[in-house]
Order: sequence, then structure tokens, then C-alpha cells
Amino acid sequence: MGKKFDELVAVMRRLRAPGGCPWDREQTHLSLAQYLLEEAYETFDAIHSSVESGKYDSLKEELGDLLLQIVFHAEIAEERGDFTVEEIAGDAAEKLIRRHPHVFGEAKLESARDVLENWDTLKANERLASGRPQRRTESMLDEVPVHFPALLEALKLSKKAAKTGFDWKRAEDVLEKIEEETGEIRQALGRNSRSAIEEEIGDLLFAIVNLARHLEVEPETALKRANRKFRQRFRHIERKLQENGQSTEDASLEEMERLWQSAKNASD
Repeated sequence: MGKKFDELVAVMRRLRAPGGCPWDREQTHLSLAQYLLEEAYETFDAIHSSVESGKYDSLKEELGDLLLQIVFHAEIAEERGDFTVEEIAGDAAEKLIRRHPHVFGEAKLESARDVLENWDTLKANERLASGRPQRRTESMLDEVPVHFPALLEALKLSKKAAKTGFDWKRAEDVLEKIEEETGEIRQALGRNSRSAIEEEIGDLLFAIVNLARHLEVEPETALKRANRKFRQRFRHIERKLQENGQSTEDASLEEMERLWQSAKNASD
């Protein structure tokens, strides 16, 4: 493998060796799991901020942190005699070759949709041919992990169901469903039922995820972008208030709304 990558592996090996770092030496796959998730989310955020700014230093840094987590897990596995980082890379390369027969073989796939459908078929065939015990499932939806973040789980569930034909035909039909769910939230508010309100908000969120799928919008990306926009505009409110010797506690809702609109107009 590359010189710099080998150096990273060697550094991690030294940290885990006798006389290395006490914290690194006591880590396990389970203790590191949360850090892998955190680094993946930070990389996700860095991708979008880098694309927006045109500056990719933060993405390079976050990809490095994510790579470090993979190397860390690989080192623990090698110590246990389970597998090595070279085997991880080799298996990944072999999988890419198997699942791209239109590039490395004779298959003819014309569109990205064809590629994805063929990928799913190959993945299912590999699972059957592996000889590994297959998890018993009562539904095709059981293939979607329940521990996924809610937005991603909703998207995966709706994609699975849509493959069977259980889907709206047009995005406009989903909009009608969203209007229906909004009406049901109003009814739940009228009954002042907390459990019903929570249930109906969940239904509305699920319908919005389906609208995003129909419009080929990745919902996590869209929501992250909205979050960043909210941060920027609210920070504008705080900054302007500070310039006037005020805080958000001192300002009225009308003042903050005026500053929000000025931030919105400036970004449009």
C-alpha cells in the first residue's frame, strides 16, 4: 500500500503496542463505535460545507479522521487474528469488481438505475452463496436496520416498499398526503392529545421523506442544508443585536423577525 498509508498503520500499531498510549491500548471495537459514527457525520457535514465554499481542507481533515477509525478497528482485529487492513482493502476491491460487471465484465447496463438494480441483485446472490447463516425475516423491510437514523430508515423503508409497486405514482400525490397529514395534526391539536400529536407528526415526516424520494432529493442532505441556513441567519440576529447593545433575551419577537428577514434577503 502507499507510503503514507503504511505510516498511518505503523503509528497506530505503535500506539497500541506495550509502552504506547494507555487510552489507545484499552479501546475495543465496541468502545470505538460511537467515534466512528461521529466521524462519519462530521465527514458528511464537511462534504456539504466544502462544496458550498469551494474549500476542501476541512473535508480532507475529516476523511483523515474517518480513515483513522478504520485503521484503528483493523489494528484491533489483526491483534485478535481476525483480519488485517490489507484484507479489508482487498475484499473491497474484489467486491467492486464483482458488482461492476458492466465495467470489468461483459454485462450491458445502460443507466444508473440499471446499475443500482443489478447491484441489489448481485448483493442478494452473494448473500445466498456465502454460506453464512441467513437472518430469518418475516418481511422484506427487516433488511433495513432498525438502528439507522430515523430519516435514513424512513427513506430505506419507502424505497424497499416502492420496489413492490406500493408507492404513489406522482410527487403531486405525495403532496396531497402531506396536506392530509397536516389536517390530522390540526385535529390532534384540537383534541389536545399528546400521543396523537406525536403520531401525526411522525406520519407527516414520513410523508415528507417520500416526497423527497419522488423528487430525487436526499432528505438528510436537504435537512442539513436547512440547519446550516438556520444557524447562519440566527447568528446574524445575534450579531446585529450585540452591535446595538442587546441580547436575544432583551429583543422582541418583532425585532428578531425583522433581522431574520434582513439575513434572508442578504442570502437570496
